[in-house]
Amino acid sequence: MSVTEAEVRAALARVVDPSRGTDIVSAGMLGGVSLTGSEVRVILEVDPAKGRAMEPVAKAAEAAVAALPGVTKASVMLTAHSDTPTAPAAPPNLRGAGHGHSHSHGGGAPGEPLRQAAKPQSGPIEGVDRILAIGSGKGGVGKSTVSANLAVALAAEGRRVGLLDADVYGPSQPRMLGISGRPSSPDGQTILPLRNHGVTLMSIGLLTPEDKATIWRGPMLMGALQQMLRQVAWGRLDVLVVDLPPGTGDVQLTLSQKAEVTGAVVVSTPQDIALLDAKKALDMFEKTNTPVVGMIENMSTFVCPCCGEETQIFGHGGARAEAERIGAPFLGEVPLDIDVRLSGDSGVPVVAAKPQSPQALRFREIARKLIGTGHA
Repeated sequence: MSVTEAEVRAALARVVDPSRGTDIVSAGMLGGVSLTGSEVRVILEVDPAKGRAMEPVAKAAEAAVAALPGVTKASVMLTAHSDTPTAPAAPPNLRGAGHGHSHSHGGGAPGEPLRQAAKPQSGPIEGVDRILAIGSGKGGVGKSTVSANLAVALAAEGRRVGLLDADVYGPSQPRMLGISGRPSSPDGQTILPLRNHGVTLMSIGLLTPEDKATIWRGPMLMGALQQMLRQVAWGRLDVLVVDLPPGTGDVQLTLSQKAEVTGAVVVSTPQDIALLDAKKALDMFEKTNTPVVGMIENMSTFVCPCCGEETQIFGHGGARAEAERIGAPFLGEVPLDIDVRLSGDSGVPVVAAKPQSPQALRFREIARKLIGTGHA
């Protein structure tokens, strides 16, 4: 029997906040409920100054939800809200997100939401020299494929590389890098990431079933992102590549506010409609004071494997022209090729699967350009 959101809310309505003398639902603290099969995640929005004092309430909420029939695991995350209004044009105030707790029947599994470590929530990430964000204005342009291959190419060039899959709603990097299993947490505060092809990976896809949707509202999403940034034992990295979700939303804003992003690479196809959205990504990076260190044109041309004829399916040269227009470096063209797709689906990016192929050499060339300019 599966639990329903109404049953979860009813259980939470029996949990009282002693400081207010009322239940946490009536007090407006409930920020969101996420159901994934028999697992329940809850977010509570609290005054940042009372975060530590609210931990007993969070534990009581966990216990109330965990006691429901059909629940095998319950977790509660505290995230701070601000009572100070902000101007409509200002980015959302995301301070303090990510105070996490977890509870499970029968013992917790590695990789559950963690308790917030006593670490700063903005500024540099310990041990990480550079952060390189890979973005696009829209989906479907192969941004994640580019991110995976670029990370492997940088590792092949001798760099110490991490890859953060920040696309919480559509994580694909575990599949692309051939990584499975759940990261462990020996102390309940620090996640030990997994590694393959010379790349250290952290992704929400390692913590959730591959075929289940992540249905989170903004505060829960931002808390998870901050934990993946700051509660992961990245070790010593020359560069952390961040595979951003499509668009110009909460994840992009939080990353720019909470971490010192060295630069951004914008991926686009040559197609006019893709370039329109790529321009929005460029504008977003400008407004968040993130330097654009280059553009990549993906699916640039298609060479028929049978006859060798080259076809410009989506047009050609659009990303190069846009890079020239804004004065950003053009990093290179990546062709539309079946080997790139098959390698990504199999968990061995083409840079690792066929290192001497023209496609792999394109990514190696882009990696060398980024290293040469000091951005990777």
